[in-house]
Amino acid sequence: MHNVVKEYYGNVLTGSDDLQTNACCTDDNLSPAVKRILSNIHDEVMARYYGCGLVTPELLNGCDVLDLGCGAGRDCYAIAQMVGEHGSVTGVDMTDEQLAVANRHVEYHREKFGYKKANTQFLKGYIEKLDQLNIADNSIDVVISNCVINLSPDKHAVLREIFRILKPGGEIYFSDVYADKRVPAHLQQDPLLYGECLSGALYWNDFENLAKTVGFVEPRLVNSRAITIDNDELSSRLGDVRFTSATYRLFKAAELETDAQNYDQGVTYLGTIENHETQWDFDASTRFTAHEKNKVSGNTWRTLQQSRFSSHFEFAGDFNKHQGLFNTSVKSFDFVAQIDEKSTSCCAPAPKEKSSCC
Repeated sequence: MHNVVKEYYGNVLTGSDDLQTNACCTDDNLSPAVKRILSNIHDEVMARYYGCGLVTPELLNGCDVLDLGCGAGRDCYAIAQMVGEHGSVTGVDMTDEQLAVANRHVEYHREKFGYKKANTQFLKGYIEKLDQLNIADNSIDVVISNCVINLSPDKHAVLREIFRILKPGGEIYFSDVYADKRVPAHLQQDPLLYGECLSGALYWNDFENLAKTVGFVEPRLVNSRAITIDNDELSSRLGDVRFTSATYRLFKAAELETDAQNYDQGVTYLGTIENHETQWDFDASTRFTAHEKNKVSGNTWRTLQQSRFSSHFEFAGDFNKHQGLFNTSVKSFDFVAQIDEKSTSCCAPAPKEKSSCC
């Protein structure tokens, strides 16, 4: 399947309009700040991007970031502006044609951003084998990925390598495609369905269990939306398998428990994360309102305290008062699209007159 993906993204596709489904995408409702960031990126890099939106976790200034499946480098050059001159971005991809575009414009973007030294580099390799690229243990603050892990034939190896290279308290924040059931083997061998980020998708529950086995004890769903297959032929091949595009954040945090426990702990968000001064959504089920004490599980308390977000919270309590399981309502995946004829999002149900958000 590595060769299938190389051919599809290296030679078959020339731009996002060549994609035959809307599977590989993220939120296209970009803020004015993100639009300004994207306007600084070279036209050739932008033209070779296969998707929509941008995977951008908060508080990236000064971070060392790794982009898995970086392609022509659009997300890398966007994140390079967010981490600043004292941060770094490394892109990894296995496709020569894509990496050639990315490497061609390193100096252009250094000058565009006004940096003395380029803070972006690109490595050729497999996301399952980061050890072969000399990426050291505990060396990366944040890993990002946009609709790429589903293309890997060995997702366990990918997650294991991510856990190895993340610094304690670091996270992977990524968007990908998941199925509502296990995809049949014969569909997994279909080159077109695989290249379109569909037949390589994991059953969502299998993904969460796989993440836990490598050390990401508490996967946090950020959002999800149903994927519509706006291609009758491909839809008929897929049968009754439904898909969602979902964003997760997984933290490398120590001493987390298999089940979230209640220790009567609380945190108070200080309202100091830029663009989230009033409230901040940690994940789909956890919202913090500024200057209000929130009761949290022991896992959430530990995760926040070990992460780059710790200075933006006040922490109350300890682990001396165990009160059983922590009860919280967890939002589920969205596999059912609600038809909206006026929608123009590439991730939403298709309007009668299809238009590209890219």
